[in-house]
Amino acid sequence: MPINLSKGQKVDLTKGNPGLKKIMVGLGWDVNAFDSGNDFDLDASAFLLGEDGKCGTEKEFVFYGNLVHPSESVQHMGDNLTGEGDGDDEQILVDLSKVPANVSKVAFTVTIYEAEARRQNFGQVSNAYIRIVDESTGTELIRYDLGEDFSIETAVVVGELYKHNGEWKFNAIGSGFQGGLAALCGHYGIDVA
Repeated sequence: MPINLSKGQKVDLTKGNPGLKKIMVGLGWDVNAFDSGNDFDLDASAFLLGEDGKCGTEKEFVFYGNLVHPSESVQHMGDNLTGEGDGDDEQILVDLSKVPANVSKVAFTVTIYEAEARRQNFGQVSNAYIRIVDESTGTELIRYDLGEDFSIETAVVVGELYKHNGEWKFNAIGSGFQGGLAALCGHYGIDVA
């Protein structure tokens, strides 16, 4: 039975699962019934952050345009352009044993592609969630359903893995941003000019 988290809740990931090395982070969502005339293309990304909460280089940003981190610790499984169907819409694999020592957090985000041009925002998205699965057993360890807390935001920091006393934990964040991916990149110290 997975642990269902609420916003702001933190939970141990490796302490209770001592052999845990490889996890799959699944992100999913549904688009509300009305039709804006465009597909909703939501994009999951991972930012590998140092102690200062920033990315050292743009290589620390794993997304549809940079699918694998140089350390091979984080791998994006590819872009889903419509979010159709059940289950995870996008997945990111994380090998905890390969995460570089200078990375203290991995933040998972979801943004809406071309949100401004398509007049889309997270108020039009429902049933968004993040789940963490033990890749070796297929067991779902953690699930965080974001709820319907968003209106005009075009980017959301869903949650983050972080290292504490040598163990990995997960923090359910669920905070929204306006300004899409560019705002998020700026927040994490990446210049997208």
